[in-house]
Amino acid sequence: MSVYDVLMERGFIKQMSHEDEIKELLEKEKITFYIGFDPTADSLHVGHFIALMMMSHMQRAGHRPIVLLGGGTGMVGDPSGKDEMRKMLTPEFIAHNIACFKKQMSRFIDFGEDKAIIVNNADWLLDLNYVQLLREVGVHFTVNRMLAAECFKKRWEKGLTFFEFNYMIMQGYDFWKLHHDHNCIMELGGDDQWSNMLAGVELIRRKDQKPAYCMTCKLLTTSDGRKMGKTEKGALWLDPEKTSPYDFYQYWRNVADSDVENCLSLLTFLPMDEVRRLSALKDAAINEAKKVLAYEVTKLVHGEEAARQAQEATEALFGGNAKDMSNVPAIEITSEDMTAKIIDVLTAAKVFSSKREARQLIAQGGLTVADTVLQDAEACLSADMFDADKSLLIRKGKKKYFRLLVK
Repeated sequence: MSVYDVLMERGFIKQMSHEDEIKELLEKEKITFYIGFDPTADSLHVGHFIALMMMSHMQRAGHRPIVLLGGGTGMVGDPSGKDEMRKMLTPEFIAHNIACFKKQMSRFIDFGEDKAIIVNNADWLLDLNYVQLLREVGVHFTVNRMLAAECFKKRWEKGLTFFEFNYMIMQGYDFWKLHHDHNCIMELGGDDQWSNMLAGVELIRRKDQKPAYCMTCKLLTTSDGRKMGKTEKGALWLDPEKTSPYDFYQYWRNVADSDVENCLSLLTFLPMDEVRRLSALKDAAINEAKKVLAYEVTKLVHGEEAARQAQEATEALFGGNAKDMSNVPAIEITSEDMTAKIIDVLTAAKVFSSKREARQLIAQGGLTVADTVLQDAEACLSADMFDADKSLLIRKGKKKYFRLLVK
């Protein structure tokens, strides 16, 4: 089975520039391909995860990945799917984010012995001569074709700046540069990048009269079409400091029944026979599939030990084994906090975004301290609430658990 068949069976592939040629190419040859990541934050999020998985499948099949970090394109910002212009990022912010990305990607991609390459498009984009770019590249882009691109359609009413209009040309130039320097012949990426990816394919074919291809993976969405990866605190980050392994595990443990097969197919390396077996479970039995999903995805992103700890914490809280709370997310407080107002401590620890939110949940009976539903929003902590280890279990809503731990 070629990697093309693997990606099709697991549901990755959404669109291809030259379907028959790509299928034959991936069956018969080993190619160099690339995926680009603009460093708009200091961590990758779950939206990037599916692209990393696609890249990993390709590498396992013997193809060589290039990770393109957008130190140059990040200075402009991709207008795709955006209602307004992105915030301009400073070079220092971008450099920091790139360093964070490199560290996280090493969990998914083997960068040893020329098995994969990391490049930064700032190395060529920031020194481009504008007139030279217009003469060598701009002549291969037609404005009417660019205006018809899906990535610009959301911006007609509010206006699309010339600044952003150049992004497609920059991404196309990236592909041409990688083709020229590394014999890269295919670009992969999310389906929202289709128009930008086609630009690179067409630039290489027009400028160099050589074959080039692109292939998109579907975006990670729920069965009803909503983007996955949004939590109460925002994006589901791959950085454990931004989304803890426990919260990460809980997200996948609680996906809808209808999303289990899609997530197992795209976000784990489980054999498809096992994916289909787990996905076919019904009613309460589907929870076993969700446990496997949560463990496997957390293991890939955070490592086996973190996945085990998250699993044990979940079993301790929800499986009736309340003896070991050591792996439940802990919030460290001082001895002075042991007599402070509960909502003050929890708001300071970011359990609540505001005291108003805390009061609303308490009024609804949604905050449990130890085994008691908190009735009074002005109640204070007291030393006798804590156990011998100076730990106190807090439950927010039905499924969010924390430990207050006195240090």
